[in-house]
Amino acid sequence: MTHSLNKLMKNIPYEVITGKEDIEFSSGIVCDSRNISEGCVFVCIHGHIFDAHRYIPEAVEKGAKAIIVSEDQDVFSDEELISLSERTGVAFLRVPDTRLALAIMSSSFFENPADQLELVGITGTKGKTTTSYMVHNILAEAGKDVGLIGTVSYIVSGEVKPASRTTPEAFELQSMLSDMVKSGSEICVMEVSSLGLVFERVHGCRFRVGAFTNLYTDHISQSEHVDMRDYLDAKLRIFEQSNCAVVNEDCTVGKEVAEYAGKFGPVYTFGINDYSDCRAGSLKTVRKKGVIGTEFFVTSPWYNGKVFVALPGRFNVHNALCAIAISGLFEIPFAAVRDALATVTVPGRIQMIPNNRNITILVDYAHNAASLEILLSTLREYCNGRLITVFGCGGNRSKTRRTEMGAVSGKFSDLTFVTTDNPRGEEPGDIIRDILEGLRPTGGAHRIEPDRTAAIQMAIAEAKDDDFVIIAGKGHENYQIFKDKTIHFDDVEVAGEALIRLNEENGRVGRDA
Repeated sequence: MTHSLNKLMKNIPYEVITGKEDIEFSSGIVCDSRNISEGCVFVCIHGHIFDAHRYIPEAVEKGAKAIIVSEDQDVFSDEELISLSERTGVAFLRVPDTRLALAIMSSSFFENPADQLELVGITGTKGKTTTSYMVHNILAEAGKDVGLIGTVSYIVSGEVKPASRTTPEAFELQSMLSDMVKSGSEICVMEVSSLGLVFERVHGCRFRVGAFTNLYTDHISQSEHVDMRDYLDAKLRIFEQSNCAVVNEDCTVGKEVAEYAGKFGPVYTFGINDYSDCRAGSLKTVRKKGVIGTEFFVTSPWYNGKVFVALPGRFNVHNALCAIAISGLFEIPFAAVRDALATVTVPGRIQMIPNNRNITILVDYAHNAASLEILLSTLREYCNGRLITVFGCGGNRSKTRRTEMGAVSGKFSDLTFVTTDNPRGEEPGDIIRDILEGLRPTGGAHRIEPDRTAAIQMAIAEAKDDDFVIIAGKGHENYQIFKDKTIHFDDVEVAGEALIRLNEENGRVGRDA
């Protein structure tokens, strides 16, 4: 299907620098220079690290039909762009905001698929992924045809695809929504990151429900948010395009968030208290058929009754309450809610690894001090043995995070295996030294093994009856990034292989005896 450029841009103020604005094209809209193909439209985004305007000559060489530039770009003069156009015929158009233009054009390219779906948007520092899986599973349990877009995976028409980022760039997002519409999906559950909101990736998406899970100190950096006020303001933008809101009232900023959301529509609160609209009481830690979780009584405008969520911790009760409130707004039967929560699993989020050794092995994405402390303190309630933690820290990231995580693991673990995560451009040994600066003052027992595979193997071999082995930091990731290469690496796979190896060794010992 071909598209006319000027029709896609009819709702965008623009200026033609040179060339024809009524060109026809069919090969898509691109904002990443690596994906430029002949006949496409290239939209130049000025990012924190890369300015795509610098790739204009490459885009011309690769055959882009039109290039959209920002009015504040200073990489090329109009004369230089006109010269390029005269030699190649490529059109150059100027807009006030290329990110917004990309979103509007992408939506028009796919005939506004968001308007044909009921959208659920979930934002917050933590809990987005787990809550989105809970909502997806509940809606599917109730017989709804539902898609999912989030950090771990994209689920379109029942097909699971690995995710590239929490909230995809606008063209990719609209393409997935279009695929959902074509396949007959009714609903899409979407994780919405703060940067996804700021960068207009979800522009044109009207959410039937916008949900807020919590706010923690994270994502504060030169490339993300300058401070917590900026971070919160970014999160709040979701309510400007939501029909109603679901808000965690137990969060430190819960009241402020609810007040802001109330400017745009009805607000439903949740919490572990006696006053929220959707609230939990009588919490009880439970292990059912080897699965650790929490049982609680929910009271809400939609449901009242006992619920078991197959994930441990108060934070997962909050996630479940958020999912329950969203389900209530969709008028889902309570039986579907209970059945889905009782069996919910989320890749890399307190993911249990089955074994026959009377130990509990968990893989989790906890990759900062706050997440790790919540995880370890929660698991302590279930553990009758030792907590053995395996973790490292990412390279080219905050050094403070490393010492903080080291201190947390030293304090809350009985034994820590310090290893690598994604070293990226740094030396693994330098990262480990930063971790040890926080760990050693706690006096916590620890061992150092830079090889993550070996560290996981050693931790599992070390575990005795009733011990918990927590493999933290990478969660659902299936890769490991080094300075000169990226390799396949999956904590779940490595843990499974370690168990097989141990069982084989034990079998040999038994035969030799």
